[in-house]
Amino acid sequence: MAGYRRGRINEEVTRELASIIREVKDPRVQKAIVSITAADVSADMKFAKIYFSCIGNADKKEVKKGLESASGFMRKQIATNLNLRQTPELKFIPDDSIEYGANINRLLKQVEDDLHD
Repeated sequence: MAGYRRGRINEEVTRELASIIREVKDPRVQKAIVSITAADVSADMKFAKIYFSCIGNADKKEVKKGLESASGFMRKQIATNLNLRQTPELKFIPDDSIEYGANINRLLKQVEDDLHD
């Protein structure tokens, strides 16, 4: 039962952050197209790992610094919008899975083209 609740909270935090991130005024975040891919809230609800990806050639380290500097604002918005007993501390982690998947697709396409030649 606790796992089900935690899963729902993970989804809610992901959805909220996806909308809150548009309100962040930090130029490091504004100049990049940032997408929140997942959230993993700890069992005690004190910490949350937030996975994000950047589309384009944005510097992920700079975007991460921008997100970390805006984490207080985001926590406040989460506390306001979600009715949680504790608002978790946010830790941002770059997610390379989208780029990895695109690279795999490119390689598969290349192999397919080589087979047809």
